[in-house]
Amino acid sequence: MHKSPTPAPSTLRELRESGHRYRTVKAEIRENLLARLRAGEPRFPGIVGFDDTVLPHLERALIAGHDLVLLGERGQGKTRLIRTITGLLDEWSPVVKGCEINDHPYAPVCVRCRRLAAAHGDDLPVAWKHREDRYGEKLATPDTSVGDLIGDVDPIKIAEGRTLGDPETVHYGLVPRTNRGVFSVNELPDLAERIQVALLNVLEERDIQVRGYNLRLPLDILLIASANPEDYTNRGRIITPLKDRFGAEIRTHYPRTVEDELVLIRQEADLGALGADLPDHLVEVIARFTRLVRESTAVDSRSGVSARFSIAAAETAAASAVRRAALTGEERPVTRVCDLPGVVHTLRGKVEFEVSEEGREIEVLAHLLRRATAETFRSSLGGADLAPLLDRFGEGAQVESGELVPAHELLRRIGRVEGLSKIMARLGMGEGDESPGHAAAALEFTLEGLYLMRRLSKDETDGGTVYRT
Repeated sequence: MHKSPTPAPSTLRELRESGHRYRTVKAEIRENLLARLRAGEPRFPGIVGFDDTVLPHLERALIAGHDLVLLGERGQGKTRLIRTITGLLDEWSPVVKGCEINDHPYAPVCVRCRRLAAAHGDDLPVAWKHREDRYGEKLATPDTSVGDLIGDVDPIKIAEGRTLGDPETVHYGLVPRTNRGVFSVNELPDLAERIQVALLNVLEERDIQVRGYNLRLPLDILLIASANPEDYTNRGRIITPLKDRFGAEIRTHYPRTVEDELVLIRQEADLGALGADLPDHLVEVIARFTRLVRESTAVDSRSGVSARFSIAAAETAAASAVRRAALTGEERPVTRVCDLPGVVHTLRGKVEFEVSEEGREIEVLAHLLRRATAETFRSSLGGADLAPLLDRFGEGAQVESGELVPAHELLRRIGRVEGLSKIMARLGMGEGDESPGHAAAALEFTLEGLYLMRRLSKDETDGGTVYRT
């Protein structure tokens, strides 16, 4: 992301003369969010499928100045959503130069900065912090300590000769180091209950306590947590006083439409790095496949099926095309239907199955992939005139394909097909998609669809697949 130049003021005097206005973090986010709402500008870029469900609740919580919990199964974009909230902060914010907890020059709170402010007055040195650096995050793990989050006594400072009661002997943890910013605790229920207690003061009194020090450090922070509903509600692993201190609880969800799933895959899958083309009809197959897996009774619904499943499926299928090109010398890797079955084996470990389905995981996923392919065929080519292609098989033709059959060889085996351009157009292949790879991808998808519609037969061989009447 492009950064504007760092603001010029470098002392407290220059900062005041510039007209800078001090605001709390929550006020800053509120005002910037309202400005974007009025202007009709994007508030949470890159977030897909939440516009009418999650985001209105989130916007209300931010306007109200509430700390909040995002509840949702794995892979619903909770962390991604939390990270976009930093985009609502001012791009640059002044801090007392050298301060570990980002004190504002107008209102320093730590002992060091108050001492410097008293000594330097209007010449207090000012530095600037970009909003990207005002975000802190901690994945809650069993080994997380109070010292990690809040802070602890620094033995090195004690060894330097300072007394144990000196507040400057404290080594601040992640939360105070994100003062005047946004801090996220991911998977909060996994945090030990005795550690959760340490966050009570942060949320209610807005201060921290370290090892009994007579230290009151008012924090200016927006605290956001994420949690899995199974942990949050059934196991009750977020302590009740802490739950009560969060102002809002917002439920997330998986993409609710195929269209949203398609946008998500295209946005998140790193296909450019692979150098392969993944045609739209195969992205739709993967999107429908993901949705069928989520809805399947064979899959443990409590664990969910992450959005990373569809993203990894798209990247795996594209990688199969790149592998074929490397082995066969294809000039331009284009993903085909024959590249999809490998996804089943690769992604089996990303799905939690019901105990009754043990040993049938591959069979279940393969069946759902066939269903997704059939649904995509019906939606894209269901009313197309495929008689010219079927006529070739009516004459006794057989076509062998496979993941190591290059596009030009597959086209030679099929021969000339009337209406191929219309098939490609219905599959969303426009100008620039006239390569042999795209033609082969369109024809192979059509053959697979005709097989699934029981208008062709198919034999599996060691080398691939044979389509016939």
